Amino acid sequence: MLLMPDHLHLLASFPRDGLLAQTVTQWKGYVARNCGVKWQRDFFEHRLRAAESFDEKAAYIRMNPVRKGLCQSADEWPYVWERDALGRPRER
Repeated sequence: MLLMPDHLHLLASFPRDGLLAQTVTQWKGYVARNCGVKWQRDFFEHRLRAAESFDEKAAYIRMNPVRKGLCQSADEWPYVWERDALGRPRER
C-alpha cells in the first residue's frame, strides 16, 4: 500500500464474487469517519493479467511519488507498506 496526499495505491487479492466495490466503499467510509480522510470519489480497479507481473506493478506504484515530484527516489517516500506476492513483508 502506498499513501499519496490525495489517494492510495493498493495491490490486493479478492475473490471473483463481486464484493470488491462494496468492500472498498465500506473501508473508505470507515477511514473517512474515524480518521478524517476526505477521499477522491470512486476508485479504479485494475486486474493483473497473465502477462503482468506483481513486482512490475508494485515497482510502478512505488515510483508514483517520484513522478509527482514529492521525493527524489522511491526509497525516500515514508508512506508505504510493502508485502510480496505471497503476503510476506518486504525489506526496504
